[in-house]
Amino acid sequence: MAQTQVQTAQAAIKTESEPPVAPAVPASVSPGRRAWQRFKRNRLGFVSLLLFCVMVVFSLGAELISNDRPLAVRYEGQMYWPLWQDYPEKTFGGDFDTPTDYLDPFIRDKLTAGSNWALFTLNPYGPNTLNYFADQPNPAAPSRANWLGTDDRGRDLLAQLIYGFRVSVLFALALTVIGVALGVITGAIQGFFGGKTDLIFQRFIEIWGSMPELYLLIIFSAVFAPSVSLLLVLLSLFGWMGLSDYVRAEFLRNRQFDYVKSARALGVGNGQIIWRHILPNSMTPVVTFLPFRMSAAILALTSLDFLGLGVPPGTPSLGELLSQGKNNIDAWWISLTTFAVLVVTLLLLTFMGDALRDALDPRKAAQTPAAKEGA
Repeated sequence: MAQTQVQTAQAAIKTESEPPVAPAVPASVSPGRRAWQRFKRNRLGFVSLLLFCVMVVFSLGAELISNDRPLAVRYEGQMYWPLWQDYPEKTFGGDFDTPTDYLDPFIRDKLTAGSNWALFTLNPYGPNTLNYFADQPNPAAPSRANWLGTDDRGRDLLAQLIYGFRVSVLFALALTVIGVALGVITGAIQGFFGGKTDLIFQRFIEIWGSMPELYLLIIFSAVFAPSVSLLLVLLSLFGWMGLSDYVRAEFLRNRQFDYVKSARALGVGNGQIIWRHILPNSMTPVVTFLPFRMSAAILALTSLDFLGLGVPPGTPSLGELLSQGKNNIDAWWISLTTFAVLVVTLLLLTFMGDALRDALDPRKAAQTPAAKEGA
């Protein structure tokens, strides 16, 4: 009994002598990481981002998925790589020096005879491949040979959709990058300097925005040969004004804050104040509108291609397929599949934009569990 009391007293003395353990401090999380966590909590937006990335990756590797040339050929003990090099028909037992048509049944029989073999892509058609050995007239309905059918020229519709989606996404990405760069530069100059600079830019934007964009596209399409670069330049001339207003408003608001006044008092130059202080705090509307700007660019390209003012003839295009569907009402598979690809793409971008807007909303950021724990 006495020994137990002595041990209890010693334990009490030891506990009193030990310093109190400080409570665990939660690790600080950067604003970008908190925004990414909020974005991932939006399941619809996060899944849309994953699906869109998968579609873009597959379209970038379209030559490995849909191509009328085999990836590799072993013929009479030698290896050939038709995807990277042209081979005349005589190489595989043909009679001519012209490039090999790998859809020719005679060439197919040569490539599969004996120990010969050829590794074809999942869809053995390119974007401009014409199957001269088809069993049905064009446009042909979906079949085992053409899973989604063919268009009115006999081109495989699945290949057209894969390559057309890639053209639309890359064009939209380039137009978005150029528009964002011009919009941020002009908006930053207006908002930071204000006064006469802002007034002159505003009058210029009003005059430039009143110009008929569609008429200019028609005129330039008639004067110059149609090309993707020309279309990109023309649309970039008018695609920056909307974003410029948002950036201007953010700069007008942020330049009044104390951290900007303190930087000026310390002698920091205007360039450093814009680049290191105001611009990072004004990027929320820019990032939020990126998916919506890409949607608008895809719609613009599709509309111009539908009217015949877009990409050059022969370039895979969703707008051209929609035009073919309008001219061939009985060929329902052309309009249906093209419309489905376009709707799915725009929906994914819209869901991504909504999730990104919520993730960057400061009012919702204060309500998240991470923000409450940090407080």
